[in-house]
Amino acid sequence: MKQSINLKLGQQLSMTPQLQQAIRLLQMSTLDLQQEIQQALDSNIMLEVEEEEGNFQPLEGLTEKKTETTDTLTSEGSQTDMPDELPIDSSWDDVYEEDYESTASSTSNEAVEFETQRGNTSTLLDHLVWQLELTRFSERDHDIALSIIDSINDEGYLISSLEEIYQGLQGQMDDLDFDEVQAVLHRIQNFDPSGVAAVDLQDCLKIQLMQLPEHTPFRKVALTIVTNHLDLLANHGRAALMRELSLTSEQLDKAVALIRSLDPKPGLQIQQSESEYVIPDVYVIKRNNAWQVSLNPEAAPKLRINTEYSSLIKRADDSKGNQFMKDHYQEAKWFIKSLQGRNDTILRVARAIVDRQKEFLEHGAIAMKPMVLRAIAEELELHESTVSRVTTQKYMHTPNGIVEFKYFFSSHVSTEEGGECSSTAIRAFIKELVSNENPAKPLSDSKIADLLNEKGINVARRTIAKYREAMFIASSSERKRTL
Repeated sequence: MKQSINLKLGQQLSMTPQLQQAIRLLQMSTLDLQQEIQQALDSNIMLEVEEEEGNFQPLEGLTEKKTETTDTLTSEGSQTDMPDELPIDSSWDDVYEEDYESTASSTSNEAVEFETQRGNTSTLLDHLVWQLELTRFSERDHDIALSIIDSINDEGYLISSLEEIYQGLQGQMDDLDFDEVQAVLHRIQNFDPSGVAAVDLQDCLKIQLMQLPEHTPFRKVALTIVTNHLDLLANHGRAALMRELSLTSEQLDKAVALIRSLDPKPGLQIQQSESEYVIPDVYVIKRNNAWQVSLNPEAAPKLRINTEYSSLIKRADDSKGNQFMKDHYQEAKWFIKSLQGRNDTILRVARAIVDRQKEFLEHGAIAMKPMVLRAIAEELELHESTVSRVTTQKYMHTPNGIVEFKYFFSSHVSTEEGGECSSTAIRAFIKELVSNENPAKPLSDSKIADLLNEKGINVARRTIAKYREAMFIASSSERKRTL
């Protein structure tokens, strides 16, 4: 085969490092962006945070000013400023009473940010171990109790059966009897919170009822229902319960009310999860009857080029140190430009969303309009993938709460008038109908579909069922409550 050289012309998309950086910053969340900015500040000497100008003076100026005013006397001959040293027999109030009181009052009036005062997260395991150490146990029972506590989940239930715990301890303890493990379990079940270390829901409710005072009204009846007729209670078998227990309607209602006052997940009373705060990227505020969108200035610090270092760059110098500063200068410019492009794109997309979803801002989720990414992309002349990156992990602060950009994009169904209704609005309708229904006669999926059809929204029964399950709403038979 003869070798030859051919010349071809062609076009292809080149992903430059600047474009890759811009895309990467665009899809970052606010928290990830703050970490990225901090890394850039640590690695690039040309970058610095643009701090707000404050009314503060250099240290030298303050020193000179103090020196000049120290010897100034009032008409009564006393010093206007606080002296460097106080006489031994004098107090602070004698010399600086007025300013001290104003300082103390201003300090007390300052708002305290309780979010910054974060303590250690309390867990149910720590709470039970703490009670274990305060209870008198033998060394053998103490080890058994630790094994039982390790088998309790966050809701307060045993995730391992007592037989499994017993078999696991047999290899560690000699002559271990099953009754020993059972006795230790009963002692732990008396720990706080009431109902902890239960085997199942029935056991949890029984423990809580047993720990109530004996003179508690309808305690004995409630205990009988939980022990022998919990399935009838779950299936709302009101007539069967009244017949089995020979109770009147009023007596049954009071016994059921006592059972409902119990906590089916007692461990969650103690279990505390660390709070997670969402930082909105944009704020939406109504001013002069118009919705205005603005970037959150606290989401990311403003960056600028360090003028002192940039002034040291010599244009015609190719030394290693000068080239190092040139590279950092160029990287800093690219980084700042990418940040500005990210902010502009987010602001444009947010404004386009607000223009289309003004009814949501006014009336809530019921007024949500259907919208797809393609509509925003065509309006702003952006690629659909760019809009997808902007709407991922970006949040908007609205009068209806902080919501993700993606929340505004949803599918639609047709209406009788030829319009469209958002699936988010349909979910809001379903939630409103279920919350206002009669507990004795809950609405079926078919009935909800009929009610929506009366509003002009054509939704099939299976669609209602799908939306209802997505919102974790039980079926009509499970929602029926006669007790």
